[in-house]
Amino acid sequence: MRSVIFLLLLATGLAVGPACRRAPQPVSYAMPAARINWVVDRMQRLMRQDVTNPPLAARFYAYAMLAGYEVLAQSDSALVSMHGRLRDYPRLARPARRCQAPQLAALFAMLHTAGKLQPSGTQLAAAVTALGDSCRRSGVPEEVVAEAQAYGQQVGTALLAYAKQDGYNRISNYPRYTPTAGRAYWSPTPPAFFGAVEPYFNRVRPFVLTSAAQFRPVPPTAFDSLPGSGFAGLMREVYQTSRTLTAEQRTIAAFWDCNPFALREDGHLRLGLKKMSPGGHWMAIAGTACRQRNTAFAQTLQIHAVLAVVLTDAFICCWDEKYRSNRIRPETVIRRYVDPTWKPLLQTPPFPEYLSGHSVISTAAAEVLTRYFGPDFAYADATEQSYGLPTRRFTSFRQAAAEAAISRLYGGIHFRDAIERGQQAGLAYATWALPRLLDHRADVAAAPAP
Repeated sequence: MRSVIFLLLLATGLAVGPACRRAPQPVSYAMPAARINWVVDRMQRLMRQDVTNPPLAARFYAYAMLAGYEVLAQSDSALVSMHGRLRDYPRLARPARRCQAPQLAALFAMLHTAGKLQPSGTQLAAAVTALGDSCRRSGVPEEVVAEAQAYGQQVGTALLAYAKQDGYNRISNYPRYTPTAGRAYWSPTPPAFFGAVEPYFNRVRPFVLTSAAQFRPVPPTAFDSLPGSGFAGLMREVYQTSRTLTAEQRTIAAFWDCNPFALREDGHLRLGLKKMSPGGHWMAIAGTACRQRNTAFAQTLQIHAVLAVVLTDAFICCWDEKYRSNRIRPETVIRRYVDPTWKPLLQTPPFPEYLSGHSVISTAAAEVLTRYFGPDFAYADATEQSYGLPTRRFTSFRQAAAEAAISRLYGGIHFRDAIERGQQAGLAYATWALPRLLDHRADVAAAPAP
């Protein structure tokens, strides 16, 4: 009789004795890290469709990546919440019950946040459905998918409330920007003569910066049209460079163009060329590096979140200076004083010249990726293949950033001082910000010298 009772207990998992008791093994619903790039790519597609300007694109990436990051930070001890590291960042309550699929919840959080922020975000509902269906087909129970989606939406909603407090939604209430009259100042350029883009972006709350002007550069070379002046020398360099461009320099300029506002004139028609933003290009580079290194899901998400935050603050720094110095673009001044028929290789973006935005954000982005992958990380950048441009190979992120910066001279859209001081500003900001963004107990101690 005793042996029968023992067999019954064993069959029901209640066998006596500590050696016979086994805790139920948790089921893993791990997601491939490539799913993060999948979300980023869908966000980028909408940005091209909506012609999202560069600073705003970085802001969209930042809040979406932070939503996913915070989901994981609540379940993965390798990550630390951004509370206390980002300005006014909320302390998110942990769920009463541990999420069974936190990586899936992180993806849902990113999609939910992006879907509410981006103008055409409702189109991301298809991505949400596709993600859930994919999980169900792979054997994830319906209740686990539903739980992950609900939890992701909960965290995403908290990040959306944080985003609403950054002041961007008040920009539409500011007076319409009117270009400053005068020979030295920026004015809209052909072919579309677009109005100024984001003239009040410096009023958006930064993530890490103490103020938009924290890394304010020295003033630009003073405007002076007289031959022999410093400014005339800058102007002449852009003009002469444009007349002697090599095939390689033209390729470099086109590769780093990243102008969402580009138009092509075809007879009486103007065709929009929907390109990704500079920040979008660097988010894609981050995805390439993560795939090449085969980084785990948590670190891949951390890299994307930190990069997006740095990009946003770098744009805030840069845009603060752009509308302070309000300097004229090469296209306008060269046509006025040198050659009335001159056209730059690249189409001039619709905002003031100093600092060079690509120089600032590329330099800052390169420092972020160098922090994670090292100073000699070689990779192939196929980001621009969809625009008909060949893959370019780089021996480091810093080499790529330097090429992105000088591309603005080759393209005829920036003067040299805007490029070089933009690089200085991007490096100064990233060097200062990274220790404040990363876990002081682990990351800072291992950070290589800039």
